[in-house]
Amino acid sequence: MEKYVPVLVIKELSETDKILTALKNSGINCAEITFRTACAKEAIAYASKNYPDMSIGAGTVINANQCEDALEAGAQFIVSPGLSVDVAKICIAKNIPYYPGCVTPTEIMQALDLGITTVKFFPANVYGGLKALKALSAPFPQVKFIPTGGVDRSNIDEFLAFDKIEAIGGSFFVKEALEKMEEK
Repeated sequence: MEKYVPVLVIKELSETDKILTALKNSGINCAEITFRTACAKEAIAYASKNYPDMSIGAGTVINANQCEDALEAGAQFIVSPGLSVDVAKICIAKNIPYYPGCVTPTEIMQALDLGITTVKFFPANVYGGLKALKALSAPFPQVKFIPTGGVDRSNIDEFLAFDKIEAIGGSFFVKEALEKMEEK
């Protein structure tokens, strides 16, 4: 997995090229396209076909149907705001990485029971940020985290310095990449 996982909310399919090109120009070769819009499946399919050198995943996947749609469209990884056992089972059966949102010890234990050792920590700022991640790492040394929500340029280096951080997720990567592209 890349260290940066931009979270994309693509409202119109036509936005896909501009956003992915901006990310690539910024040196980011990963994108989590969220299932928050009507064109999510189409955007994942388009991105998977037209950006084969990028790791394209599906985010905000909250049920088995969305997971199946995302995988059919070519998603290479699945991210959820919480833990769905149904989504986990599909991903395990198809050997696709699944990063469920887990912020409590119970949720982390459920993920571990499913064989999942990397989890999304969302929203990181609401659930205690880096301090909480360090506390959770004590009883779960085998777990890596992808903090999302409340991570930005002001604190990203602190998060990345912690060895239990697998990656950083966030929409701010998209905003920065688009701003950088417009400056040129």
